Amino acid sequence: MADAFTQKALPYGFGDLEPYIDKMTMEIHYTKHHAGYVKNLNEAVAATPELQGKTLDDIVMNIKKVPEDVRTKVRNNAGGHWNHSFFWETLTPASSKTTTNDDLRAALMSKYNDMDTFKTEFNKAATGVFGSGWAWLVKDAKGNLDIIGTPNQDNPLMDISEKQGKPLLGVDVWEHAYYLKYQNRRADYLSAYWNIINWDTVSQRFAK
Repeated sequence: MADAFTQKALPYGFGDLEPYIDKMTMEIHYTKHHAGYVKNLNEAVAATPELQGKTLDDIVMNIKKVPEDVRTKVRNNAGGHWNHSFFWETLTPASSKTTTNDDLRAALMSKYNDMDTFKTEFNKAATGVFGSGWAWLVKDAKGNLDIIGTPNQDNPLMDISEKQGKPLLGVDVWEHAYYLKYQNRRADYLSAYWNIINWDTVSQRFAK
């Protein structure tokens, strides 16, 4: 039986996000951590007929419906696969110099007044995640923007998430995402992150 889920190839090389994220971190993060989530998710799906044939979005958005005996494993590993796939597509080499489109910029300005305030609020959410987790910019059901943090590999699409919304931007604040280069300096990692965001991708997500 073929694996239900696979990793997409990265849209850039492991070293292409230097100096903001180092090559070694990217290689370990993609080939070990992300790959591990995919492997564990495939094991859970293979052993759970109720999950077979479902898309990753279907699984992530319906964690409450996953059989209880595998729910935690699926929550952690489906979340890990979804979050990392989303994260890689959010990033781009700094030389790309992408920018927000007019609609996304207008929405950010309406909510946060200026980009500096938005970045400050986003960084605050990311530094405020205790231990491991993620910070997200989301669009809610009414089209409003919000910034939220989630623990572990949870994300705002999950029906078990305290706050829900469509993710537009996300940052991984697990230590494995930055520790080789930044050690315990999460704030420095977050500062670097803003140099490698693919705003074209974020703008496209906002438009959908």
